[in-house]
Amino acid sequence: MGTGPALLCDTGWITHLRGQLSLFSFSEFLDRLARHFTVIRYDKPGCGLSDRDGIDLSFEGQVAAAMAVADAVGARRLRLFGASQGGQLAAAIAARHPDRVEALVVYGTCASGRDLVSPEARQSVVALVRANWGMGLQALTSAFVTDPTAEQAATFTTFQRASSSAEVAAQLLDVYYDTDIRALLPAIRTPTAVLHREGDRGTPFALGREVAALVPGATLIPLPGSSHLFYHGDWEAVLEAIVGFLTPPTPPTSPRGERLTDRESEVADLVTDGLTNHAIATRLSVTPRTIESHVENIRRKLRVNSRAQIAAWVTEQRLRP
Repeated sequence: MGTGPALLCDTGWITHLRGQLSLFSFSEFLDRLARHFTVIRYDKPGCGLSDRDGIDLSFEGQVAAAMAVADAVGARRLRLFGASQGGQLAAAIAARHPDRVEALVVYGTCASGRDLVSPEARQSVVALVRANWGMGLQALTSAFVTDPTAEQAATFTTFQRASSSAEVAAQLLDVYYDTDIRALLPAIRTPTAVLHREGDRGTPFALGREVAALVPGATLIPLPGSSHLFYHGDWEAVLEAIVGFLTPPTPPTSPRGERLTDRESEVADLVTDGLTNHAIATRLSVTPRTIESHVENIRRKLRVNSRAQIAAWVTEQRLRP
């Protein structure tokens, strides 16, 4: 849906193209995203409207399915957005197909699924999902949605049950826990943004920071909140960060030909590294108000509206030969 550059999306663990539209703010998030991009969604193997039987649910099988979707719609050049487990998949595509990927944004993901839970907890959760889909859903909902109401929990549980069978959900969860892409991340050369909520209950913030550290030149964008779902809570902040990074400003100067001062360039670099104004002020031994002024000047000169767009511009400059 939408118009503009192709944006292939993997929204995570299990999917249902129709069912997701009634979840929280997913539909509005999608509508807003489609104002800027041709958004390509698909049901993962074994999920939603896709075939349920005889499907390759391995990580490699999921990567192959995503590329098949891109080929089917004729998207030779792509921007990628991957959330949670979908972040691992999107990163793998970016590493292996640099000729096709223009930019990458991952949200709430990790380099290794083994870091999410202990081996004992992993076995228990997968076994619970496989043996009792209903109870497994209830156990996982609190990790995805912060303090859900009874109605929200019921809505999310209904969506998940419609998305896949217990066996498929268990297999996909097991694959996520067992996938480690640390070796792939340093091979990514496309501009990359790592979005992560600071209080994410499903995937700790430190795991997102590790992803950003392993991808050369990646921009870490910390976000407030604790919900693991990008379309729950302050979803507009997530949307702004995605759009800001994937549609970076191209002119390095303002209409009047103004360029960044040395200090402004230094501040812009620290913004790109994910530091808050207060943290930058401490680093540079100045007041937070001074940094606020610098950030405003940077925005004015670059003709951008957000920190994410500043980070996108800096990343583009870093990647230039």
